[in-house]
Amino acid sequence: MDLSSISVIKSLNEEAFTMNRDPWIERLHENRLMRSVSEVMTFETTLALLAQNPDPSDLLNLHLILDDACEQPEVMFGLIHFLESFDLRTQVKAFVQARPQLNHQATEWSDILQSRLMNDPIARSVLEDELRSELKPKIAIGSKNT
Repeated sequence: MDLSSISVIKSLNEEAFTMNRDPWIERLHENRLMRSVSEVMTFETTLALLAQNPDPSDLLNLHLILDDACEQPEVMFGLIHFLESFDLRTQVKAFVQARPQLNHQATEWSDILQSRLMNDPIARSVLEDELRSELKPKIAIGSKNT
């Protein structure tokens, strides 16, 4: 680990006590492509700090950090594992809400998340329920016009 990486970690740890969560999410977003050692270190450290006090209200924004242009997919899997650590129904709801944007920036990550959900019977059921509930208002609106 070089001195710049150490200073990034030290800076993040010092800020952890004073920052609200939005800058942490923004820091993850800024470093999501992980094009350098510094970006990887910043991403990993910021994610670890968020994981110390997970907040379900962050889930939508956390999903939107996923990006297929990320150069370090093994590090991005840390975010996948963090997403999966939340209450299943809450995480699935955020995933379904994020899907339209993920289809533009992170189709591969969206497919990975969906596959992981579909491979677990309980998660699959929750995903199916959430997708049905998302479609009901659209179907109801369409049926009024017929």
